[in-house]
Amino acid sequence: MGAALPNPALCLVTDRRVCPPDELPGRVAAAITGGVDIVQLRDKEEPGGALLELAIALREVTRASAILLVNERADVAAASGADGVQLGETAMPTASVRPILPDGSVIGRSVHSVAGATEAQASGADFLLVGTMFATRSHPGEEPSGPGLLERIRVAGVGAPLLAIGGITADNVAQVVHAGADGAAVITAILASADPEREAARIKSAMHNAMAAIGEHREPGSRYTTSRR
Repeated sequence: MGAALPNPALCLVTDRRVCPPDELPGRVAAAITGGVDIVQLRDKEEPGGALLELAIALREVTRASAILLVNERADVAAASGADGVQLGETAMPTASVRPILPDGSVIGRSVHSVAGATEAQASGADFLLVGTMFATRSHPGEEPSGPGLLERIRVAGVGAPLLAIGGITADNVAQVVHAGADGAAVITAILASADPEREAARIKSAMHNAMAAIGEHREPGSRYTTSRR
């Protein structure tokens, strides 16, 4: 298993349709200053070499300040010095990916159902990315599951950290926290913002406020640390 995640965790997922690769390091740096703890590099269009270059650039931006995950590509994650990978529901099994990565790497798994969440936890994933919460421009036409999915996953006994994804903003993130999320993953609200730092800070503050309202107490020292930074 990888190291513990920040709690609450704010993850920024990259999308070239929202922010082109050449502008990404600067926007990511601003978002981290605002409170982003995790950056997931997700770009299925870049060939391996270009993706590695982008991952290395983001590693420099995130070093000692945020967790860097690469979507699906364990080889790129290992070569760039990233902290781990984010795997889809139909990607390689977690147990097959972990030996490819350095010890202590973080492996997240995307899930869209209670069964998927239960299976992902059993497979040894460090956290689950649960969606889709709300309607989103990145997945037009997709019927959102809503925060109720988080509640059903918790009722089913899944104790792994849950990050909600899909249309998350500062105005609705409290809903997913109240439903059982330990954090949120955001694309458009931060990447498309004229001020990524400010927007990240708004979302992070809203998460803290929501957790305080329901009496959540976070253990000191729960933040992620790694000697590989």
